[in-house]
Parts: sequence; structure tokens; C-alpha cells
Amino acid sequence: MFQSLMPVTRTLIIANVLVYGLQMVLGDWAVIYGALWPWHTSNLQGVPPFEVWQLVTYGFMHGGLAHLFFNMFALYMFGSDIERSMGTNKYLIYYFTCVVGAAVAQLVVMALTHSPPIPTVGASGGIFGILLAFGIAFPERRIMLLFPPIPMPARVFVMLYGALELALGVFGTQQGVAHFAHLGGMAAGYLLILYWRHARHGWWKW
Repeated sequence: MFQSLMPVTRTLIIANVLVYGLQMVLGDWAVIYGALWPWHTSNLQGVPPFEVWQLVTYGFMHGGLAHLFFNMFALYMFGSDIERSMGTNKYLIYYFTCVVGAAVAQLVVMALTHSPPIPTVGASGGIFGILLAFGIAFPERRIMLLFPPIPMPARVFVMLYGALELALGVFGTQQGVAHFAHLGGMAAGYLLILYWRHARHGWWKW
């Protein structure tokens, strides 16, 4: 079943699993250098500074097995369909655009809200970008929720999920979850899709 995945999607899953294993070996060192640290706290003593490579490396790190599992499960479920639709090269560009866009959104929100120096990790920014693309590419395809088990069209699922993330971010519920990073990943993906459409390089036949 794993062999049926498209090559970039399969490679991303393997890379995330391997990096998580490396985290277990390296411990705090991995978090200090690989996680996304807020730039507004870089001058504080004892706080790891923001480094530009963290805009990408944080997206391969995770805060636990459950965090890793659910992100990779979503990538497994939706990634290959988007990779087939976009093509390998565009899919790779799209995924990392979403990862970086999510990081930038998280940095901006943390700076504006004067958040404490808490590192951000996870592939969720890229995953939420893929969910957005799936909702646009296959709007009527049915998605069955796990909790509750209710089927709904992909476009409805994406809109509801985005609205939920916005509400959770604004009202500060589920502390420790980077809701605005998730929204940033979706926003970055949407802007890239608009650019491709405007440039007549779109990958959907609207």
C-alpha cells in the first residue's frame, strides 16, 4: 500500500519519520537548532535565536508520536492525489511554500502577541495547504470524518476546518497548537494557486 504513494509524498513521509527518530537521539539539541523559534525573543539570554533554516526544518519535526502519526496519516490520505494533479515539481514547490508560509504566519502572530519563547514544530502547515488544494481540486469528493463519522464534500470540510482553526486561534483555545500556522499554510497555498492561475500555469481545468 505504501508503494502506491506518489514519490514526493512517500519521500516526505519517510523524511518526517526519520527526522523524528533523529529527534529522539539528539534530544534538546534538535529542538534548539531545528525548531522554529520566534524572532522577537532572539535577543533574550538563554533563548535559542531564530535562524532562517528553521523556516523549513521545523516542518520535519514533531512533538510526539501522536502528532507525527496524524500529520503523516493526512499526508498519506490526501498527498498523492494532489501530487498527481499538480505534477511532481509543482507539488514539491507547493508543499514547501505552505510550510514556509505557515512559519511566517506563526512568527508574525507570536511577535504581535508578544508570545513567550516557545518553539514551533510540525508538518501541519504543509498538510493544511494540501487539504486546501484537495478541497479545490476535488470539491465534491466525500470525506468521512472520524469524530463524528459524518460524510461531507471536501470543499465543505475544508471551509469548516479553516473556520474552526480561525476560531480556536482567536479565542486561544487548545493552547500549544499553532492555529495561525495552520491558517498560514492554507493562505500561502491559496496565494500560490491564484498566482499559477493568473499566470495560466494552472493545474486544474476550470
